[in-house]
Amino acid sequence: MEPRRPLIAGNWKMYKTIPEAIELAQDLVKLVTTEPKADVMIAPAFAALYPVSQAIKNSPIALGSQNMHWEQEGAYTGEISPPMLVASGCKYVIIGHSERRQYFGETDEAINKKIASAARYNLIPILCVGETDEEREGGMTFSILDKQMEKGVEGFSSDDLQSLVIAYEPVWAIGTGKTATKDQAQEVHNHIRRWIEKSFGNDLAKSIRILYGGSVKPDNVEGLMAMPDVDGALVGGASLKADVFSKIIYY
Repeated sequence: MEPRRPLIAGNWKMYKTIPEAIELAQDLVKLVTTEPKADVMIAPAFAALYPVSQAIKNSPIALGSQNMHWEQEGAYTGEISPPMLVASGCKYVIIGHSERRQYFGETDEAINKKIASAARYNLIPILCVGETDEEREGGMTFSILDKQMEKGVEGFSSDDLQSLVIAYEPVWAIGTGKTATKDQAQEVHNHIRRWIEKSFGNDLAKSIRILYGGSVKPDNVEGLMAMPDVDGALVGGASLKADVFSKIIYY
């Protein structure tokens, strides 16, 4: 089995107007010239998806979306569908980000439908899981993650999950400047991999990529990436500056 190829993913959240997003993408293309040792993805806001797809054409950078609806079309005002993402040039879609769960009431059931739908449209789903500060303090980290994983991939076979990426994002480390230590990240990633092994077998556990997300920066990425079960990073704030993000890409 080939070694897992890392993925460095930038989540731009609700930042950057269309002109700003194009400029950031163009700056990034200039900096990502030699083939990185990781796959690279950026996820701008919906309005900027297509223009950014044009700006990163013929570069090693892939396009992702920050969210999507599970239906192909319909009366879902304010939503975006998988075929719309594909037509915009997306290869990846982030699903179940903690901010979606926290602020928009996204449930494990909805996340499960989105993962199934992403797979139908050949989009690579990045399933986000993670615990809050309170849950970590209460010693509930593993039980929370097990529940999110279980509900997120309920009804799927290991064949269905070949392209799935998992992102562990401790909610207490997002945008707070706090970062899990590399050992804390490794412990959780190893737990997730063991869960996959128990649920879906050794082959999937060995091939699935598990990213760490939570205040990843150029000065901590190398330590995190050295951990055996950390296969990349889901980067928030540090992906909004081309020079900073490129340092993470070439960790």
